[in-house]
Amino acid sequence: MSLHDWLPESHLARFIAEVVTELDLSGILAQYGRKDGRGKAAYHPEMLVRLLIYGYATGVRSSRKIEKATYEAVAFRYLAGDEHPDHDVIAEFRQRHLKEFSKLFLKSLQLCQKAGLVQIGQIAIDGTKVAANASRHESKRYERLSEKEKALADEVERLLKEAAAKDAEEDATWGKGKRGDEMPEGLKTAEQQLAKIRAAKQELEREAKEKAEGTAREKAEQNGTPKNEAQKKRWQRAQSEVPAGKTQKNLTDPDSGLMVDGSTKAIVQGYNAQVAAAGVPQIIVAQDVTQEANDRQQLVPMAQQVEQNLGCRPGLTTADAGYWSGAAIVELQAKHWDVLVPPNKGKRDENGALPANAPKGAVADQMRERLANEAERKRYQRRNAMVEPVFGMIKEVLGYRRFLLRGLQKVRGEWSLICAAFNLRKYFVYGRKVESGLAQIVTNE
Repeated sequence: MSLHDWLPESHLARFIAEVVTELDLSGILAQYGRKDGRGKAAYHPEMLVRLLIYGYATGVRSSRKIEKATYEAVAFRYLAGDEHPDHDVIAEFRQRHLKEFSKLFLKSLQLCQKAGLVQIGQIAIDGTKVAANASRHESKRYERLSEKEKALADEVERLLKEAAAKDAEEDATWGKGKRGDEMPEGLKTAEQQLAKIRAAKQELEREAKEKAEGTAREKAEQNGTPKNEAQKKRWQRAQSEVPAGKTQKNLTDPDSGLMVDGSTKAIVQGYNAQVAAAGVPQIIVAQDVTQEANDRQQLVPMAQQVEQNLGCRPGLTTADAGYWSGAAIVELQAKHWDVLVPPNKGKRDENGALPANAPKGAVADQMRERLANEAERKRYQRRNAMVEPVFGMIKEVLGYRRFLLRGLQKVRGEWSLICAAFNLRKYFVYGRKVESGLAQIVTNE
């Protein structure tokens, strides 16, 4: 019996196999050439790419689960050609070629474009908080890191003195150069903890220094000298380049941060994942991951990525009030972008007054006037049906609520892979009958 007989002709696994066969994997293959012929033969990269893409497209991304599936799940066994790579092989392959996997997102978008699934008349930008592979309880305040650094430094010094005393004692007993010079139990762990804490403090101090340069200059230009005691303390802190005591850094994944999940209002240790979606069936046309807890600075970079990926500007770009930035709106409008973003979430009170924290100014007033128009309001309301289902699919159906990898660059690569798998699923359902040019798309670099 052939493995080809085990799956229906219309199965997603067959589609993934076809896509991967046509992809340019030269960047990956180039790293596998050896001139001396030594070592065990590697699993074919194309097979490992198939397993990872299909796994991400079906909510199975754990390397151990993928390994197990090559034995127990027909689709995975079919894609693996009845081979069973170890989970360490799968995990190392993903880490090693994450940059190449990031390019897959653009290929998935090109495929959907060619099939006519990308409607660029209107796009919607939104973000969601995705938990990091780290516990929020490992986030320590700067002042707490300083306290712990001192305690660990004292402990390391004590252990080193103890080791020296033990060495001297054993030299007297057994003679110099004899065994008995092992370090005390726990010294290595203490040193490792101290190094980790010092690295976290240095990162906080670096960030504070960058902010201080801008803060001190801005205060000098706008406010002159400090006018009260609180302002004086902020001024001194900015000039000293030391982080505020409550500034936090996570020891497991220092790039992640504490953020509020907009849907659950829970505090998560994670990242802010961004997407721009076009029309129905909600194709992702741009994506990114940021360390910023809010979306205010993401409107312009996401819009720029949309134009770069699609080669044109959409007819209308929408985003929720979390993206409001008067400067960003002005910048995009100056480049002839049509943008609809509410200036504030709150509604007017019974007297027609805006919330106290509502943005003021001509740009905000102009946007409120547009959104007061029924036709414009209906255009804006289409946003929910365009971008919300993307996060629903990724989080609820595929179960991607936490990143597996750590560090901003690796997380960005993983998010690219998730978004590429999402687009390929959409193409499989809506556009796989298009006779065009899968080969043409993937070979026209």
